[in-house]
Amino acid sequence: MDFELSDEQRGLVDSSRSLLAAKAPLDVTRKIAEQGTGFDPELWRLGAELGWPALAIPEADGGLGQQLVDLALVAEEHGRSLAPTPFIPTVVVADAIVRSKIAGRPKILQSLAEGSATAAWAFAEPGQPWSAAGIRARAEAHPGGYVLNGVKATVQDADSAQWLLVDALLDGRAARFLVPTDSAGLRIERQRTLDVTRAYCDVTFAGVSVAGDALCAGEGSASAEIARSSHLNVVLACAELTGVGKRLLEMTLDYVAQRVQFGRPVGSYQAVKHKCANIRMWVQAATAATYYAAMAVDAQTADHARAVSVAKVCASESISRVAGEALQLHGGVGFTWEHDLHLYLRRARTNALLCGDATHHRELLCRSLEASVMP
Repeated sequence: MDFELSDEQRGLVDSSRSLLAAKAPLDVTRKIAEQGTGFDPELWRLGAELGWPALAIPEADGGLGQQLVDLALVAEEHGRSLAPTPFIPTVVVADAIVRSKIAGRPKILQSLAEGSATAAWAFAEPGQPWSAAGIRARAEAHPGGYVLNGVKATVQDADSAQWLLVDALLDGRAARFLVPTDSAGLRIERQRTLDVTRAYCDVTFAGVSVAGDALCAGEGSASAEIARSSHLNVVLACAELTGVGKRLLEMTLDYVAQRVQFGRPVGSYQAVKHKCANIRMWVQAATAATYYAAMAVDAQTADHARAVSVAKVCASESISRVAGEALQLHGGVGFTWEHDLHLYLRRARTNALLCGDATHHRELLCRSLEASVMP
């Protein structure tokens, strides 16, 4: 596989990195976390001017019509900076809307592309697996529309979104609904999580009424569309992890080159060099697995679902190890609240669990392989 970036992709990376460095340094991220505001609207507006949310929207619908691999590059830069923006949930929902025939589709996509609105994907549920089999929320047909009941967990940036893409069971089958967050009976509560730089919410639907045109009917089945959204979300979470890993590698190399012990930099000791080499190896492995998964999903190869699970297993475990080694090599300073390293460790450990942990994706791989060899 050729993982070299094109000139356009390099420009996207450079412009995103410059914006995030200027407008989302970690001291700003810390203030946002302390204030509980979710994200900086001005940063999101500037990101929209660069085309972040428009990447997932076709040119015919007012977007830029780029592929998942381009979205992954932006997600990676978010991982490097830990910038709290609604990028991942918004582009995942935008992709789902593009593939639907929902009423008001052009206007909704325009608002997402220009950054005047954001969206969140309400999929996971308490105590249930990260798959369509874990959906327990229910929708019932009523005159003029539907009524939703259930609870969704760990919905990223739900408390700042204008729209929720909600997956529920309708007549025993999966169905998707686009629900305004100001709907009566809808309650959003911020969770307290390990990752203090990002907002995750519990969302409760208690008799939430939506119009009949809120149903996101598309060309394919709802289960197939949910699988696609899951693949996008997993790959982008992995891309964030690779960004975290690359930044941790940079921080660690800088630290061991400057920290002096027994009259010489600790980075000159062979044992420390070995640890730094391992970190680099793990980051490269996670990056390769993630890029391949993104390209496989874009090309819809026969193995794209497996590639996504391989990437999640690899990125989750590799970057978690990177964070642990980086913490050890920083010594006592790495454990302090004032040092930024723990913020990256928190994001690494949280993303490793989101979208299904390594165990979940290993199970998916085993089932896929078993199905391929069974007569």
